[in-house]
Parts: sequence; structure tokens; C-alpha cells
Amino acid sequence: MNIKGTAYLTRKNTIIKNFGEEKWQAFSAKLAARESYFNQMIMNVTLIPLDKFVIFLDEVLKEFFDNDEKHYWTLGEKSADFSLAAGGPYHSFVMTRNLKQFVESMMPRVWSTYFDGGVFTARLEKNTVHITISNMPTRHIYFEYLIMGYIRQMLIIFGKKSVERRIRGFSAGHDDVYYQFELQ
Repeated sequence: MNIKGTAYLTRKNTIIKNFGEEKWQAFSAKLAARESYFNQMIMNVTLIPLDKFVIFLDEVLKEFFDNDEKHYWTLGEKSADFSLAAGGPYHSFVMTRNLKQFVESMMPRVWSTYFDGGVFTARLEKNTVHITISNMPTRHIYFEYLIMGYIRQMLIIFGKKSVERRIRGFSAGHDDVYYQFELQ
């Protein structure tokens, strides 16, 4: 599984916005010294091997967030704000006004925009959005918290508040992720 460079660049943008360019540059230099893969320029279309991306994630969490995995949720929300805002690279994903189409067509596109593996499904049933992530080569907490934070913020940007409920998750030792978002 590969992670598209967009995910890396979104993290970079979020870190710079919150901590400044100087801290990002210092972090980047340390990361590149630890893992030579990060000596190269990473662009939106770069395919980052999953193992390298996990190193990056773990180092970001350690450097900027005191190893608090809950910050992945916040990063997911900020990533959605950045990428789905007017002028953002994926703003068109929130342009539809049809809720079912938004959930069942646009939300899966978010997954495939960033990742070339795993299986992501989204369906709307009555007033509940069901999200699943399965067939992942690793159960890194990032793929639960960041994606669910992104989905929750995506719903807010679309104009829907929600209350999420974890049914299964990597954070609870399961092999897959299943959340329900009850729309308010």
C-alpha cells in the first residue's frame, strides 16, 4: 500500500500553519537524517510506501504532539478544512447538495485520493452514516482517528453536525474500523 504525497503535504501544511516554517524545517532535517527516503522532494503525485509513511507519522506525533494519538483526529479535521475549503484541492467533493451522493460517492473518493490500498466504504441509512475501513496491511491508529476526524469535519463542511460512535476500531484492537455518524 502506498500513501499519496497529498497526505504528506497536507500534514506539512498543517504543521507549518500551527508551529511555523522553522520548526518544520528542523523536523524535516531530523526525519531525513533518520530515514533517507525523506531526502527526496515529495509532491502530490509521489507514492510513499506505507512503512515510510508510518515512520513519518510516528515522528510527527512524537515531535509536535507528545505522542498523543488523539491528535490524529484533530489533524484529520484540519486536513479536511484545508483540502475541502474553497480554493482547496478537493473542494469539489463538497459541492453536491445530495446527501446520499455526498456520502456514498464523494466520501470514498477522499480515501482513494490519499491511499491506493485498503477498502473504504460509506453508506447512508436513514439518518446515519456508516463508515468502514478494512483490508489494511497495518492497523496504525492514524487510519482510524485521522480518517474519522476528516469525515466528521467533512460532514460539518457539508452542513451536517453529527455524533460519532465507534463500533470497531484499531484503537480497540479490532482488525477493521466501523463508525456510525448520527446526523443531527
